Amino acid sequence: MIETFQSATEQVLNPYAAEWVQEGKKVVGYTCNFVPGEILHAANILPYRLRGHGTESLDIADAYYGPFVCSFPKCLLQLIGEGKYKFLDGAIITTSCDSVRRLNDNWRSVAKDIPDILPAFFHYLGAPYKVVPHSVEWYIKELKMLIEHLESHFGVSITEEKLKKSIEAYNVSRQLLTELDEFRIAEEVILSGADMYTVVLAGTVMPRDMYNDHLERLLAKVKEKRPPVMSGRKRIMVAGSICDDAELISLIEDAGAVVVAEGLCFGIRGLADRVRLDGDPLVALAERYMEENTCPRFIMSYDKRVTFLHDKAERARAQGVVFQNVRFCEFHGSENSLLESGFEEVGIPAVRLEREFGPLNETGRVRLRVDALLNRISEKSTTAE
Repeated sequence: MIETFQSATEQVLNPYAAEWVQEGKKVVGYTCNFVPGEILHAANILPYRLRGHGTESLDIADAYYGPFVCSFPKCLLQLIGEGKYKFLDGAIITTSCDSVRRLNDNWRSVAKDIPDILPAFFHYLGAPYKVVPHSVEWYIKELKMLIEHLESHFGVSITEEKLKKSIEAYNVSRQLLTELDEFRIAEEVILSGADMYTVVLAGTVMPRDMYNDHLERLLAKVKEKRPPVMSGRKRIMVAGSICDDAELISLIEDAGAVVVAEGLCFGIRGLADRVRLDGDPLVALAERYMEENTCPRFIMSYDKRVTFLHDKAERARAQGVVFQNVRFCEFHGSENSLLESGFEEVGIPAVRLEREFGPLNETGRVRLRVDALLNRISEKSTTAE
């Protein structure tokens, strides 16, 4: 069953999205989970989160971004310049961080030099940096402008009724993922961290109804009396910045651990929160995507994120934590040092990793740091005995 989800994450244009395109349906890429997929789904457009997975060179991106920038948007720009995202009918860029915001400008600049890589629908979606009533109101206005642009460009009608049906479909995904996650955090782990992360990633690039069907089948299979996996391994939580493939999780598990929880961008950290179905669906979406988001771009919500991560680690019985961030990520890079100290203070060994995306990734150095963390956990257990 995992193979279905793996095939959705192994390449830029996966088989399910390719079939969607062949049927003449529209695909719109987006850069951040501040774009509610429900809005695109309500227009019968496939929301396709942009990933940098599979980048082998940065020769195009380096010419526009420069060296001292997060390598994730550079990998996106590289794949865009190579024409890997030509299948998109549109793109939505957000203000998730300054590096990703610059993708809005750089994509347009590359398109002047390389033809046919800028989709006809191109939208910039603003998102506030703090969650207070007036900023949520501003975000609602941004979503309304997005809807108006989608309707006028694609000739669709995004009604309240359609939005509510889409919210229901996405809430089904959230419920199924929450149930599935119980088998990752169980005392006897039934689903490995790498498999669970692959399942979550697939949801960002698969048609929603198809995704829900496969989730239901996987959950039914996992609920059967399957044997535990990775018994006796150190239980690790992974948190931090953007991670668009399961290779980091696999690397940690290959070192002899099992990843029982994560709080990663692209991961499950915000997927468990349901959108309410009463009242104005657009208001409900804005409240959920703002107020329930644990991204560190919301500087004033630090205490909330600390509580969220500590509760998640406790519930999963994590014995150690890996805080990772892509180099030059100001939000996660600054915050991870504080989080690392906080977990150490309560007796949970933690390590902070800086890493790169794509061709610059240093797996050997990351593995060395993970090994050191696992040794500390073993020493702590021996001392306790």
